[in-house]
Amino acid sequence: MKNRFDDFLKLHHQSEPLLIGNAWNVQSAKVFEQHQLKALATSSAAVAETLGFSDGQGMGLEDYLFVIKRIAASVSLPLSVDFEAGYGETPEEISAAITRLSELGVVGINIEDSVVVNGKRSIVDAGVFAEKIKRIIKLLDVANVKMFINLRSDSFLLALPNALEDALTRIDTYQNTGAHGLFLPCIKDIDDIAKVTGRSKLPINVMCIPGLPDFKGLQKAGVKRISMGPFLNLNIYQQLGTATDKIVSDGSFNSLF
Repeated sequence: MKNRFDDFLKLHHQSEPLLIGNAWNVQSAKVFEQHQLKALATSSAAVAETLGFSDGQGMGLEDYLFVIKRIAASVSLPLSVDFEAGYGETPEEISAAITRLSELGVVGINIEDSVVVNGKRSIVDAGVFAEKIKRIIKLLDVANVKMFINLRSDSFLLALPNALEDALTRIDTYQNTGAHGLFLPCIKDIDDIAKVTGRSKLPINVMCIPGLPDFKGLQKAGVKRISMGPFLNLNIYQQLGTATDKIVSDGSFNSLF
């Protein structure tokens, strides 16, 4: 199995931002591949919903690995995995789980600086998180595991009152960990985006959210990766509900054809 790490890394350093398709099963991954996207990632929220679990590691690792394995075996594009908080408490546990992903052909992960406890998400101390990431990366290096580490910072996702200042401080800390990219979901103001890209030595990843500027605007602001998150999955199932209502009201399947 060819390791696509180098290909994936290069996609984050081209002039045009990488639009990444967030898949939740083999079928969605194949659609993204057939429509000329250059890389794929899982959406943990969409996969969890598909399997009947809550987001925030409500889905067990073995269940998640089953889906990841089937996607990796069914497409040829570089595949990253939304790995939530890392599916482990210690750097050793997390690096071991990441190694299992690498063995399946995965070339990148997102790992986030917030945790969900009793259904409530909260951000963790930046220094503690950075030290954990440094240790994880060192362990992966020792094991000769090549993995694109995309650090997800949740300052904007959690709508912290000082979200921009908090994000900038975390960028200063995180970009020296050995990670390859930084991900700030729910940032949408173009001035804020320009400030974080201007501060970061690493490629910045943003996510689909209402009010996000178009791709040309994001490119001008310095964004290098754009994620769909779970929103295409949500849109498709909303359309499924609408189509089902139409079938029921018409008393026929004519609306499908």
